[in-house]
Amino acid sequence: MSAKAIREATGKRILNQHLTGTAAEPCRFAAVSESTDWGELVAENPWLRSEKLVVKPDQLIKRRGKLGLIAVNADLSAVRSWVGERMGRDQTVGRATGKLRNFIIEPFVTHKQDEEAYVCIYSHRYADTILFHHEGGVDIGDVDAKATKVDVAVGASITAAEIEEKLLKKLPQLKKKMVATFIEKLYQVYVDLYFTYLEINPLVVTSKSIYILDLAAKIDATADFICRQKWGEIEYPPPFGRDAFPEEAYIADLDAKSGASLKLTILNKSGRIWTMVAGGGASVIYSDTICDLGGAPELANYGEYSGAPTEQQTYEYAKTILSLMTQEKHPKGKVLIIGGGIANFTNVAATFKGIVTALQEFQPKLVEHNISIFVRRAGPNYQEGLRIMREVGQNLGIPLHVFGPETHMTAIVGMALGKKPIPSVTAMEFSTANFLLPGGQNKESPLQSRKSSTSTLAPTTTSRETSGQASGQSGDAPQRKGVLFNKSTKAIVWGLQTRAVQSMLDFDFVCCRTEPSVVAMVYPFTGDHKQKFYWGHKEILIPVYKKMEDAMTKHQNADVLVNFASLRSAYESTVDTMNYPQIRTIAIIAEGIPENLTRKLILMAQEKGVTIIGPATVGGVKPGCFKIGNTGGMMDNILHSKLYRPGSVAYVSRSGGMSNELNNIVSKATNGVLEGVAIGGDRYPGTNFMDHIMRYQADPEVKMIVLLGEVGGVEEYDVCNALSDGRITKPLVAWCIGTCAGMFTSEVQFGHAGSCANSDRETAVAKNKALAEAGAHVPSSFDSLGDLVAEVYESLVQEGVILPAPEVPPPTVPMDYSWARELGLIRKPASFMTSICDERGQELNYAGMPISDVLKQNLGIGGVISLLWFQRCLPPYVCKFFEMCLMVTADHGPAVSGAHNTIVCARAGKDLVSSLVSGLLTIGDRFGGALDGAARQFSEAYDSGLIPMEFVNAMRKKGQLIMGIGHRVKSINNPDMRVKIIKEFVLEHFPSTPLLRYALEVEKITTSKKPNLILNVDGIIAVSFVDLLRHSGSFTRQKENQKYCWALSKISIHRAQCVLLHLHIFMNKEEAQEYIEMGSINSLFVLGRSIGFIGHYMDQKRLKQGLYRHPWDDISYVLPEQYN
Repeated sequence: MSAKAIREATGKRILNQHLTGTAAEPCRFAAVSESTDWGELVAENPWLRSEKLVVKPDQLIKRRGKLGLIAVNADLSAVRSWVGERMGRDQTVGRATGKLRNFIIEPFVTHKQDEEAYVCIYSHRYADTILFHHEGGVDIGDVDAKATKVDVAVGASITAAEIEEKLLKKLPQLKKKMVATFIEKLYQVYVDLYFTYLEINPLVVTSKSIYILDLAAKIDATADFICRQKWGEIEYPPPFGRDAFPEEAYIADLDAKSGASLKLTILNKSGRIWTMVAGGGASVIYSDTICDLGGAPELANYGEYSGAPTEQQTYEYAKTILSLMTQEKHPKGKVLIIGGGIANFTNVAATFKGIVTALQEFQPKLVEHNISIFVRRAGPNYQEGLRIMREVGQNLGIPLHVFGPETHMTAIVGMALGKKPIPSVTAMEFSTANFLLPGGQNKESPLQSRKSSTSTLAPTTTSRETSGQASGQSGDAPQRKGVLFNKSTKAIVWGLQTRAVQSMLDFDFVCCRTEPSVVAMVYPFTGDHKQKFYWGHKEILIPVYKKMEDAMTKHQNADVLVNFASLRSAYESTVDTMNYPQIRTIAIIAEGIPENLTRKLILMAQEKGVTIIGPATVGGVKPGCFKIGNTGGMMDNILHSKLYRPGSVAYVSRSGGMSNELNNIVSKATNGVLEGVAIGGDRYPGTNFMDHIMRYQADPEVKMIVLLGEVGGVEEYDVCNALSDGRITKPLVAWCIGTCAGMFTSEVQFGHAGSCANSDRETAVAKNKALAEAGAHVPSSFDSLGDLVAEVYESLVQEGVILPAPEVPPPTVPMDYSWARELGLIRKPASFMTSICDERGQELNYAGMPISDVLKQNLGIGGVISLLWFQRCLPPYVCKFFEMCLMVTADHGPAVSGAHNTIVCARAGKDLVSSLVSGLLTIGDRFGGALDGAARQFSEAYDSGLIPMEFVNAMRKKGQLIMGIGHRVKSINNPDMRVKIIKEFVLEHFPSTPLLRYALEVEKITTSKKPNLILNVDGIIAVSFVDLLRHSGSFTRQKENQKYCWALSKISIHRAQCVLLHLHIFMNKEEAQEYIEMGSINSLFVLGRSIGFIGHYMDQKRLKQGLYRHPWDDISYVLPEQYN
């Protein structure tokens, strides 16, 4: 939604900050809520004690004076009493009943009746209208009939002199200049701060000052990225009669952080009918159908998810719905309708996985609350999505019925409400593109089973030219006036939308175009380059330009721009595009462009003769010729809806998602679509219904027209006028969605920004009635739209207006490898394997543990090592041991070889990584590698049964040093504190330390010969690590243990226990040896010493040390005495 109402207090705060240079007195007010501390309120606003006051609710309630919801000329105690009597109490306003929770208190302004005036500013497509009446107040009556009006064109301004001349004729002369200046400044604020509606009644005008008493306002919430600093923090209250729920705020926050669309409005928390619908237009239609079937009193919510939300986002959305559903029980049980049209680009399986996760999580509560679920969905990968749903339905223990595009979109509503029988078996589609899916080999081909109402298949017709001639039209014929696209149309795409471009190229290929429709892409965030795409089986390159100018100059045959820029940059990129006369059509995909900017684009486009489709659209399609972006969805839907060749029906819709549903309906009821355009769901689409309907009227290939309008706006009345005066003569089937709006007690903003009625004339019911009276074919509901389309089509066939042509089989379209893999059609061996980390989901996993759990459980760096090195979460004492090892091995001064190398590289100007690596490369048997060597030598000696003295003697006989024994400085009399600390920790916390105790016995022997032959840091870490691997109980080979299960079951319990004990020790030794051999013990030294090396690098850089040159006097030069 773009235009959102704000509280009176918010509006007055904004005007206080920005309305300057006028005679208007600053608005003084105090806002009161249920949590207000009156003592603090009075301290912050001392005028509350000293002045007479006015108090009223601040909850978007109209005509508060007539409802008696205002107290005037009261003191503070009376105001507190008045508020206390009403706070939290039910209040009925019209059909809505709600609780009063917010009030505004202001000073009472003493004035005369003739000092009250009325001023209002509101926006429409081409201008802003300013209304002024010299009389105001509660008894003003019909403002539209009484007030003087002036329109200010979009982008224009108005002066005080013009205001005085056109609006203030009945105002006393002495006040005219003051009021004119006020209105001039007020309008400037209105435009600059993106207001869409601003009403002040009464506006008190005395001889010297102006007072803003009552104010109602709406702002364009999509302009938040422009006006956030000027607006400050804004709370958008719900309409009166509907409380704000924390779940709504949670979904709104998810929506704000997502590129997808997530909406939730709770209508009746105790209702039994809940919906989870994909698509803005589809969500309205499902609500319409529920209300048509008598379910309005039990409809619990309105909402939608669309725009390809992630699996995690749909999980959060579904979890929120299910938590609300299961808070209260209903005697009849509850139903959940998971519906949607045919998606254009949303991966149905991915979104359904999120929903399935939520369903499984709530399974016990679903059973407890007797919930039945009805699913209908289609679009990319829908077959897998429906399979997942059917599979989970077998385990939930509740009724779950699943349907695809073979079932009418809203048929599940009748089933859920008990108005229609639930079919026991439904036909399922088993193809995607021209490939069979698993399980579909014995089914009839979908292409052959989709019977045309007018023709039969003609497999022998295979000419590549046939699709362009099916309706008597040549693909290369000159473009007729009013026709936007043909087989020669060339487009430039703004944005690096490779998936959408590939979709357009696949459509070109299946339509038998000779050349791709996309000639170039523009993306200012990369340099000029070429992007690879597929044209059938072949690979082609499409240039990507950094500058729009380069693309236009080098591709002057392009006359369409498909703009995928974000809502923040779509305006600038579209303005830039309109500087090039070659562009005749621009499709703006982004949703949420501020209305003021869109209105400027509309005027600019009209001046330059450019057709704009959008904003907030998926685009449009010309079967057999051209499609915009993701329109039409995946190739399976394009083939099923026969969009690869032209038909006879043209449609125009607001909803992009519903355009795919219209393609499906029209293809089943007629010979197919000739052209379809989704003008977009924003309040001001670039082109309106009439722009396209009149094109269709002028196109002889169009035999009938379908219009899908919606609640909000008055554009459909232009169609009524054209029908009445004979400008439209072709059969027009029309339906406006949103008929449910009048059944709700409070205002509901539907999925599209423009789908909200501001008057009775803008309701869907009124528009459907007007269209029928004007001569359009209007069904009784959306459910019967397809039947009416078929009826009108058959009559045209009977009259000979349409001559059905033989069906043309499309060429086989290759499937992308990535999509085939997604569908499970192919398999490929992996290039390499990993078992420690997975970054593919919504959250990074370390050995199966989500990173959030790693942080929440405070595992520390030792815990991370245990997960990534050993694939398991080791006990806390083990993690502490790892961290101690890292600390004691982090550094041993600048003189050791590794640190020395690092310092030399750093001083040579090398980067951090190069300097670090130079130090790490010195680690080996002579430096640092003693850990692995010590572990190996002590383990082999201990395992072979050598007593410590035998081990020492054996090593002496071999002439080998004992790794981990000896120190240059430390000795038995000057012990290494690092060794002491680790030894004490291990002996205290490790469950068993046989190898450490063995090494300590060896130390006694070696130190008796020489005091410095102590167990050093390398040795203590190595033997402790081996004890850890062998005796912590965390390292066993499950697969090997399982091999002995059968044998153990055949022997005595005592014998089995002995074998298991032996096996446990044996397997620990084996796995420990494997970790030793792979270098895991030395890895602690490598990781620890990296910390020190990095420290030395940073130290040298910080000290700004120059290039190192070793001094001559520290080098012994040994050369031959003479040259031989």
